[in-house]
Amino acid sequence: MSSYIPFPSASITQPKQLNVLRDMDMESISRVHATYPMRISNYYFQLIKKFGTPLLKQAVPDIRELHDPDGLVDPLDEENLSPVPNLVHKYPDRALFLISNQCSVYCRFCTRKRKVGKSEMVITDQTIADGITYIKQTPAIRDVLLSGGDPLMLTDQRLEKIIQAVRLIPHVVTIRIGTRIPCTLPERVTPELAQMLGKYHPLYINTHFNHPAEITLQSSRACSLLADAGIPLGCQTVLLRGINDDPDIIRELMYKLIQIRVKPYYLFQADLTRGTSHFRTSIETGMAIMRHLIGHVSGMAIPTYALDAPGGGGKIPLTPDYITSLDNTLQFTTYQGKSCSYPNTTID
Repeated sequence: MSSYIPFPSASITQPKQLNVLRDMDMESISRVHATYPMRISNYYFQLIKKFGTPLLKQAVPDIRELHDPDGLVDPLDEENLSPVPNLVHKYPDRALFLISNQCSVYCRFCTRKRKVGKSEMVITDQTIADGITYIKQTPAIRDVLLSGGDPLMLTDQRLEKIIQAVRLIPHVVTIRIGTRIPCTLPERVTPELAQMLGKYHPLYINTHFNHPAEITLQSSRACSLLADAGIPLGCQTVLLRGINDDPDIIRELMYKLIQIRVKPYYLFQADLTRGTSHFRTSIETGMAIMRHLIGHVSGMAIPTYALDAPGGGGKIPLTPDYITSLDNTLQFTTYQGKSCSYPNTTID
């Protein structure tokens, strides 16, 4: 019996299926497809046909993926941080556990572009068992993030078996799931799935929306089912050139997220992944967007702008510089650009 859900036959996996879209360079798409897989759920493909460029660029192959001399195959050095296959132990108290090699949409900017959806990413009963054994033998690990690929591509039974095994480890406090399913295949989120996940609290889900057009009645319902099961939801948005690198787009997205009970968590600077350089914006662009948000929208709607340091250095917050000097008095500017001060002294 397969570990993965039956994928809808209407999904887009071959370049010729893109013929219904206008101005597609089929020869270039086929060349990219020979190196990097393509999968677009029918649900997300209908959104592409409705909204166009911001969603199309995220899912349809681009010839620039094959011409990226600056990109790194493994930008976060995950392979060298894996004590056992498919488990990354970068931070002392956290482990990233890769339990799926499939996604409902293969994002063109994926950090694990080198292997997700490809034969290079092998996940078996043995790799899952080895990962669980490593976590059991490493008491410093208190937080386990299940990722992949997308964990929600697994059947309910397969996913529960893994979650249950992790939950039985005494020193593991929190379990997190990283998934784009609520955005790209919302029908996968069923009442039965939400009920099952709700048995393993404290359990958190970080999902992934990049554009306001991705928040629909269907994706809202998927998030509501999870939230109603008591699962806190966060969003890890990636800043993408030509897609969402605009203050008004990000502002609208952040507000739409909190309306569907998803807390904006991170706004990520795109990783240095080979085949994705055309998506990267400048750091100044991200800083300008954060200045547009801070003080102008609810604090609940403000993510942390960060980059994941190349070479496995971890996540680094990138914050607009409000401090002008720091001595006995903190001199700073407010979000409105006005000068202000605060005494930097203590009284015994």
